[in-house]
Parts: sequence; structure tokens; C-alpha cells
Amino acid sequence: MKIGKGISLLGIVTLGLVSCSEAGPVAIEFNKDQCDNCKMVIEKAGYASELVTSKGKVYKFDDIKCMHMFEGDNEELAQNAKTYVTDFKTSQFIEESKATLVQGGAIKSPMGGDTQAFANKADAEEAAKKLGASLK
Repeated sequence: MKIGKGISLLGIVTLGLVSCSEAGPVAIEFNKDQCDNCKMVIEKAGYASELVTSKGKVYKFDDIKCMHMFEGDNEELAQNAKTYVTDFKTSQFIEESKATLVQGGAIKSPMGGDTQAFANKADAEEAAKKLGASLK
């Protein structure tokens, strides 16, 4: 009887800790998930982005431009939300505020935002030079 209660208590504590953990980006199912702004299927990992609300709801986007448009159209929802962009070099999510963005030149993103994000500033500078783009 005591073992059963101990296991139940452990499960409740674990559930409580998981539910209190900070929400972050979730994996995108490419060629299946849709952009929450333009409704196109998300195909290219290097341009994907996500907005995570203070309540943990995740919105997925096929282009940084779509995420920014969504934020503008949903200001209350976007308030206190965290935004994540994909490091173009590694395809890993990083906080947008910590990324160096490269825009223009030969970059062609799904919705015409023509922006790539990099976790490392040196990688961003190299890409900008190679693509005739500029740091944003």
C-alpha cells in the first residue's frame, strides 16, 4: 500500500515539475505542418520560426516574415511571447533576440521575407558577404 502511494506521489510531483517548466519551441513536421499565418505547408527548415505564448501555445511559421505579420495582427496574444528562429547553418531553434539576421541579396525565403538567422555572428557575416545581403 505504501509503495503504491509513493509511486502515485512521485507521478504527481513529476507532472507538476513538467507543467511548470518553461515552454519552448517544438519540432516542426516539415511537409505536413502549416504556417499559422499564411496557411502554406512548412517545407524549408532554414526559414521556419515559432512564437510561443506565455501560456505555452506554439504557433509555427514558414518564414520569419510570416511570424512578424502574425505578431502585428495578434498584438495581445504576442505580448510576452517568445519568438524563435531557425539557425540557418544548424537548423536548430534559437531565440530571435539572440540571433543575427541576414536579409536581402540572393536570399529567397518562402514568403519573400528573404531573411536567414544565425546563432553565430561570424556565420551571419560570412553568409551576408557570400549572398550580397546585409545584417539586420
